[in-house]
Amino acid sequence: MNKFEGLTQAEAEKRLIENGRNCLKEEKQKTLLQMFLAQILNFTNAILGAAIIISIILHDYGEAVIMLVIVIANAVIGVVQEGKAQKALDALKKMSVLKATVIRDGETKEISSEELVVGDIVVLEAGKQVPADLKLLETARLMMDEKALTGESVPVEKDENFVADDKTGIGDRLDLAYMTTVVTFGRGIGEVIHTGMDTQIGKIADMVGQEKEKPSPLQKGMDELSRTLGIAVIIICAVVFLIGILQGREVLELLMTAVSLAVAAIPEGIPTIVTIVLALGMQRMAKINAIVKNMPAVETLGAVSYVCSDKTGTLTQNKMTVVKAFENGEYIDLDTLDIKAHDTLIKGLMLCNDASIASDGTEVGDPTETALVAFAKRYGIEKSVTEKSLPRINEKAFDSDRKLMTTVHTTEDGKIISYTKGSTDELLMRCTHIRVNGTVREITNEDMALISNAMSEMSFEALRVLSLAVREDNRDAVEQGLTYIGMIGMIDPERPEVVESIKTFKRAGIKTVMITGDHKDTALAIAKKLGIAERPDECVMGHELDEMTDEELRNRVSGLSIFARVSPEHKVKIVKAIQANNNIASMTGDGVNDAPSLKAADVGVAMGITGTDVAKGAADIVLQDDKFTTIEKAVKEGRNIYENVKKSILFALSSNISEVVVMFAAIAAGFAAPLKAVHILWVNLLTDSLPCFALGVDPNSSSDVMNKKPRKNGESIFADGGYFKVGLYSAIIAIVTLIAFLYTPIKELSASGAGYSLRNIIDCFSDKHILMQSQTLAFCTLAVSELFHAIGMRDTETSLFKFNHLDNKIMILAFVVGLLGQLAVTEIPFLRNIFGTVQMTVSMWAAVLILSLMPLVAHEIVVLVKKAKK
Repeated sequence: MNKFEGLTQAEAEKRLIENGRNCLKEEKQKTLLQMFLAQILNFTNAILGAAIIISIILHDYGEAVIMLVIVIANAVIGVVQEGKAQKALDALKKMSVLKATVIRDGETKEISSEELVVGDIVVLEAGKQVPADLKLLETARLMMDEKALTGESVPVEKDENFVADDKTGIGDRLDLAYMTTVVTFGRGIGEVIHTGMDTQIGKIADMVGQEKEKPSPLQKGMDELSRTLGIAVIIICAVVFLIGILQGREVLELLMTAVSLAVAAIPEGIPTIVTIVLALGMQRMAKINAIVKNMPAVETLGAVSYVCSDKTGTLTQNKMTVVKAFENGEYIDLDTLDIKAHDTLIKGLMLCNDASIASDGTEVGDPTETALVAFAKRYGIEKSVTEKSLPRINEKAFDSDRKLMTTVHTTEDGKIISYTKGSTDELLMRCTHIRVNGTVREITNEDMALISNAMSEMSFEALRVLSLAVREDNRDAVEQGLTYIGMIGMIDPERPEVVESIKTFKRAGIKTVMITGDHKDTALAIAKKLGIAERPDECVMGHELDEMTDEELRNRVSGLSIFARVSPEHKVKIVKAIQANNNIASMTGDGVNDAPSLKAADVGVAMGITGTDVAKGAADIVLQDDKFTTIEKAVKEGRNIYENVKKSILFALSSNISEVVVMFAAIAAGFAAPLKAVHILWVNLLTDSLPCFALGVDPNSSSDVMNKKPRKNGESIFADGGYFKVGLYSAIIAIVTLIAFLYTPIKELSASGAGYSLRNIIDCFSDKHILMQSQTLAFCTLAVSELFHAIGMRDTETSLFKFNHLDNKIMILAFVVGLLGQLAVTEIPFLRNIFGTVQMTVSMWAAVLILSLMPLVAHEIVVLVKKAKK
């Protein structure tokens, strides 16, 4: 290599002061207080806050404390989930700090990479990480592993003489070396052209930092629900207050009623139940090797309509593998290969090779060459053993001009043999003979045509093709007069299990999209095998994306399944185009180049084994086993979780609305309040919350969520009949509760022979004992009917007689605990005094049970009507 003087130390120090250090910028982190306030200041908490204040004014401290605990608990859980963007930047910063060998004042020295400046001359050697973006000045077989940045699975040979044009992507810039990429072979010298945030990795860091956290579909739905409930609470309380004033009721009594209505209308347990369900979902995800960092991502993954995946290491094995072989004028079945018949081909490719496999299985060397060593090992031929009997005595190294490599070996009987491997075209020009079935003869035009056709077929399948030739008595490694042996085709093969996962996604209405830094032909070949795409027009290249506007890409993206030779910016553009069509997108990747798109996607999924710290930091979910099939399992789990959350919310709403209807109807009719505030709070915390939780962990054994289309982005929680379910069951529960409330006065009026007029019923409630008994019946009917209603909500499409009731033991426990709790507040004197209830007779309990079964009767009728319609 030529001698370079480099910058002077004084000039380098001057530039360092002017342009700053070669490191990534750090964002100012939020304080703990700022994060906590951000969680506290939302609409739901504002409504609960108002209810807390009213409860304190009225000295109802129990309710106030419970609601305050709920608000604080939800805020603390939210704070724990903060700060993903900063973690990603920290990972990038850690990754980019290393030592650099530079030439300054004509001397070679080692400095911190942070001290590099534009114009510095950097020396590159095998095994070293590139400390900044460099323009290469000299190269000597310099091979770079750029997979983490570009997605290219095969190391790239650099060439300082390469001339790029405006359309050349970063993966094709053979004259540049990028920060954090690794030298796998050879040496080089380059001039620093970009440092810090101006480097390619710096641009990625900037993109990751700019991506803002997006609320999950469930969070959007919960916010919308909170606003609707908040407005409803205000209107209902105002109407009740106005009616009460017109009826001449006391203001204090009306305030108590208003608090009861607020408590009844707001299902304050829902945020906690949802949080618990999502947390349990995180635990179940962990059992299938999917570590969830961001809690809402559990549910969001179940809503995805697009799974965008990097090719290398995710859809493929990230390991070059020999998949085809051609010798003796025909293809060889690798599963039944005769080792003796093809001994020369296997051994020759293994020996003409600088790679090795350690005893612990670690592969050392270029991926193409390690594939050849692994190919031989597959048939029990160890390189370390074979080299002892066939030691190398000479070699001619590979270079990009010849596209060949030759090694010379001595045999055990003292003979000399050379093996030459490389480009089939180049090798054939140097071959004068061919060996067919052990016989050597002159090579003919027909032989060459047959070999060329085989090479073309392999190349059409995007295989990397290498041929082998031999020559005896060739101590000087002359690459002429060679005897052709055969060829192999290799590729980074698809993961076999991925095919079934993609089929499952298709059934589930989810489109799988391949986004890769590899070439179009390679990507299309793998995509065909996986069932992702069939035609070339389903593939688009990175330079084509540069020529498209965002609107053009948005219009075309639904017809595209492969994006090849793309940059990190392209990946973000693709994800946003998918999202612009109202789709929910998941992005899967493992490299630095994937980090911005992982952050931009609705759900980012990173590989845990092969993934970089940057990718893991930017992702919402990390796969411990790097298997695409785990994503399929996680999507199924996410769908189940959403179904359960939806069931929980609809159940809670129908229960709460029934309480509001009962209170509103009674007050409007001029009756006393059917339920006390403590009754409503008891029902909400016991016979609502426990069954609500049981619904949240339901196994959904009677439905196959992966045979349904994904829900639409922004779809209401009330989609698919949600309003009907809430309206029907809240009306039924409200009616049976009012019937229970009116049961005692009507019975008394019947016994006395008085008429059933509204005035007479109101007068009956002036008797304290009748009022307490009526409130007790209403309280018990409301609670028990909600317990029965929860059982039916497990599956509103299936008859109760077809349920496997034992597969949700928590529901059984919730039902038993709720029933025993209700017995306790009516049968234990101490609790009767607290709740203002009376002891129930057998006939009263019989009436409660008959009325409470009505939600299940309605459930069966609805199922029968739906079946009849179908």
